[in-house]
Amino acid sequence: MKKFIKGKIRKIIYSSTTGYNVGLFRLKETNDIDMQDFLNKSCTFTGNFVDLDLDSTYVFYGKLHYNEKYGYQYEVIEYKKEELTNKDALYDFLTSGLIKGVGEKTAQGIIDTFGDEALSKIQENYTNLYLIPNMTEKRALNIYDAILKYGDIDKISVELSKYGFNSTEILQIFNKYANSSIDIVKNNPYNLKDIISFDKLDKAYLTFGNPNSVLRVEACFIEVLKRLEYSDGDIYFYKDEIKEELFINFGISISEETFTSIVEILVSKKEIVLEEDRFYLLENYKMEKIIANSLIDIYKMPQKDIPIFETEITKLEKKLKVTYNAEQKDAIRSALENRITVITGGPGTGKSTIVKAITHLYIKMNKIAEKNIGEAIALLAPTGRAAKKLSESTGLNASTIHRYLKWNKDSNEFQVNEFNKNYQRLIIIDEMSMVDMNLFCYLLKGITNNIQLVLVGDSSQLPSVGAGQVLNDIIASEVFTNCKLNYIYRQSNNSYIPILANEIKNKSLSPDFIEKKDDYNFFSASGQMIRDTITRICQMYITKGLTDRDIQVLAPMYKGLNGIDNINVLLRNLFNPSSSDKKEIRIGEVIYRVGDKVLQLVNDPDKGVYNGDIGYIDSIDTIKIPRESTVIKINFDNNSVLYKKEDMFYVKHAYAISIHKSQGSEFSYVILPICNSYRKMLYNKLIYTGVSRAKKTLVIIGEEEAFKMAIDNDYATNRKTTLKLRILNNI
Repeated sequence: MKKFIKGKIRKIIYSSTTGYNVGLFRLKETNDIDMQDFLNKSCTFTGNFVDLDLDSTYVFYGKLHYNEKYGYQYEVIEYKKEELTNKDALYDFLTSGLIKGVGEKTAQGIIDTFGDEALSKIQENYTNLYLIPNMTEKRALNIYDAILKYGDIDKISVELSKYGFNSTEILQIFNKYANSSIDIVKNNPYNLKDIISFDKLDKAYLTFGNPNSVLRVEACFIEVLKRLEYSDGDIYFYKDEIKEELFINFGISISEETFTSIVEILVSKKEIVLEEDRFYLLENYKMEKIIANSLIDIYKMPQKDIPIFETEITKLEKKLKVTYNAEQKDAIRSALENRITVITGGPGTGKSTIVKAITHLYIKMNKIAEKNIGEAIALLAPTGRAAKKLSESTGLNASTIHRYLKWNKDSNEFQVNEFNKNYQRLIIIDEMSMVDMNLFCYLLKGITNNIQLVLVGDSSQLPSVGAGQVLNDIIASEVFTNCKLNYIYRQSNNSYIPILANEIKNKSLSPDFIEKKDDYNFFSASGQMIRDTITRICQMYITKGLTDRDIQVLAPMYKGLNGIDNINVLLRNLFNPSSSDKKEIRIGEVIYRVGDKVLQLVNDPDKGVYNGDIGYIDSIDTIKIPRESTVIKINFDNNSVLYKKEDMFYVKHAYAISIHKSQGSEFSYVILPICNSYRKMLYNKLIYTGVSRAKKTLVIIGEEEAFKMAIDNDYATNRKTTLKLRILNNI
């Protein structure tokens, strides 16, 4: 008999376009003596696969191999997916978490005792569960109640597994549709797109449906629009690109007549909008109109006149011991007089100084008591770090837009909305280039039109991660006052960071970029030498008393020799080496230890942490109440947050982070590697954004030609939007 291991795939660590995969496998059964030590544990597997499903049961045929770099790995030569049986379905149900107090051991005990008749035996009388060792009355009643509620789960699991759904997905479907689950899948699996991935639903449909049916083409049409929006940030699309993506993604090739017919159906169902030759998802179309209408409604409110402005600005200059130039005074006055003002400028042009002046003068001129400032003024930013920076520069409270709108993570809804508005009279949004159409639309819904709105940002930075280019479209409309800050305040006569940022923006790089300055240095290094050079520079900084709290490496890509993941391993060992007094925990293939610098990857307003926040692991502890588990405490700027092991998949090491994740942040010492291996990610706006994150010192390491190429590369083209057009049409 061939040697095998049987179990479930828990995680795919690496997947290549050729089908080669590396992942984690939870071992439940084996006849291979070399694999006995891995029973009921996870092992790493490698091999070539056509398709793999997380949490599905597989039988792998192969052998255990030791890799000097990665340790023990099971090399898969052949494999097969196991069909779900009644016992499998029952085991998955009992261990799914739906029944409190039932773990793997109890579940196996129930199955061993009752076999296929387990559910009927328990439904017959809950006292039958007393045959299970260590069973209490409370646990027996919990199991009994859950099985009465989910009594048909085993039969439904077996049926749904035929369509390719794994146990986790089956439970998600059952939790929503209960005994109607099979009918829902058979009639139209695409109705499940809110809980199951589209690719999995499409695969399920193809097990019984016509690949060119109207039902499938409609569903794939909408999915194509969503994917194009996600990948390109566009708001609308043209027919040719939709047809091309339908073929590339789903193998659908349709005639002009069929395309027109599908469009008519989707328009009648109010899922898309066709305007001239532009195709929109309905929600995106509506959001653009809401933004345009709201901005014009605010714009048309009566303007304010401040005849005492010169007197008051002079007093403020004396109080704050600053001198504002003509550009800055114009921006401050505009923000206080106009209903909507846009203030744009690169690093070193004084945007923070202006915002501080606006808030001080607004408070004084409107005689706002200190206790009422929060009711009158809202200072907002798209990320937690940007909000913190805004608060520090003004001396006032600031928050993320999500927190201001009281976002509920579970329902993905905002409690502040068109039916429950906020009533601040001055709203300033910093880092506006990061705000996408969706978030800005919800913000405008949640505020009144009797406000003064100040949008502050740098239009030369990377566009928002989400769709749209709100700041650029507002500026391009030329309807609202746009105060451009051009004058650069140098930190010293030999400071260069703001000058370099301006040269990058204007594609006018001077020969000086390779010369050392007070706040800048360029180290020429080949791709093979970049990591060694980063290490040497960090070691030099450490001898000067700096730590990883001062230094931030920013890189364009995660993978590869000089990718973020590799640099993080290198720097973690340098800044926070392993020691006997530091606890560690393995999460998948990553080891975290006390003292590690980490990055939050998603917004979590309940915990007060947001995408892009950087923190440090304070402790890793085992608690025993209500049951034994590991808790990791991470400190984000004095906000201590507790994480369970499963929460740590939303965290990464942060000694090196992506330039995208650095938006909205400033770092005292920035190290920026640039080399040809990053080539597909090197373009002007990305490099500009990375350079402009440096507050005190910038070090660029890499190849001069790669740096020059990046500055001349306009890869980040304008997105397809019609917000500018809608603003102009509403005037």
